[in-house]
Amino acid sequence: MRTCDQRRIVESVEEQLRNPPTQETRNRKRLRPNELAEWELRVATFRAFYDVDEENDIVKVVAVGYKQGNVLLIHGEEYEL
Repeated sequence: MRTCDQRRIVESVEEQLRNPPTQETRNRKRLRPNELAEWELRVATFRAFYDVDEENDIVKVVAVGYKQGNVLLIHGEEYEL
């Protein structure tokens, strides 16, 4: 992943998940139950997967993946949600 892509993802996460991270938007959605995370944030072809601890006001980004067509790649390996 290029440095400019990393910066773009971090900026989007900071901006989009500030308030409220559990509200669905055009770029944020709650996922079906899976082993990875409860929420997804779309940043161009990248996906940031995160969980929210509302009681303690904590957002934990658990993975960042790359979407290529219908295939999601995390750490270079195909991942199914």
